[in-house]
Amino acid sequence: MNNTDFNTLCAIWIFIAVAAFILLQFVTAPYGRHTKKGWGIEISNQWGWIIMELPSFLIMLYFSLVSNQNTYTLILFALWLIHYFNRTFVFPLRIKTKGKKMPLVIAISAIFFNAVNASLNGYYLSYLSGNNSSSVESINFILGISFFAVGFFINQKSDHYLISLRKPGERGYKIPIGWLFKYISCPNHFGEIIQWTGFALMAYNYAALSFLIWTLANLVPRAIKHHRWYKEKFPEYPPNRKALIPWLI
Repeated sequence: MNNTDFNTLCAIWIFIAVAAFILLQFVTAPYGRHTKKGWGIEISNQWGWIIMELPSFLIMLYFSLVSNQNTYTLILFALWLIHYFNRTFVFPLRIKTKGKKMPLVIAISAIFFNAVNASLNGYYLSYLSGNNSSSVESINFILGISFFAVGFFINQKSDHYLISLRKPGERGYKIPIGWLFKYISCPNHFGEIIQWTGFALMAYNYAALSFLIWTLANLVPRAIKHHRWYKEKFPEYPPNRKALIPWLI
């Protein structure tokens, strides 16, 4: 596949992401705190996370092993694999959701989403990155890896904080207080958006851009609905706290 055909494929995937963003204004994905009946067969929440994140890790691992890597692609492969190793094998075992379920249809849709994103990014880095003028010395790469590091830190610290709110055996939700939670309801989503913005800057190609747009399409509506859920469930919820971006959204 040449660059033109590949970029056309990415453009189609971006168009679908925009459509998904519009749809998610009206439909709330029924997992986590938004879980509800009526979505068919349900599976363990922990196994659901493992199953739906696994394609991103395995597909990118495959491409990293079959490609002729240079420093530029090696770093990008490594950062992707670090993130998805955590998402696939570490995060699901840390969350305290014993007994909670998620609809199988959500896991299946996420498998498709993750498989396409990993395939596009892995294929580009393996076979088309030689046409990319970006390098580890470029300003976009340096700026991007800085963004990725900051976003990864925010995401990990926020997840750790949220997980630690529950004591062993607890299943309910509490109001997170302190750190970035002072300003926004979803610093974990905020950090992940910063992280993949950095990856898109580093990679500097349409595949990485399409993944960033999909990240925004999923996480922006999700964060806004989390924020509304908090306000509905807790009358004492801090009134000045925003959903996703401090002082703005």
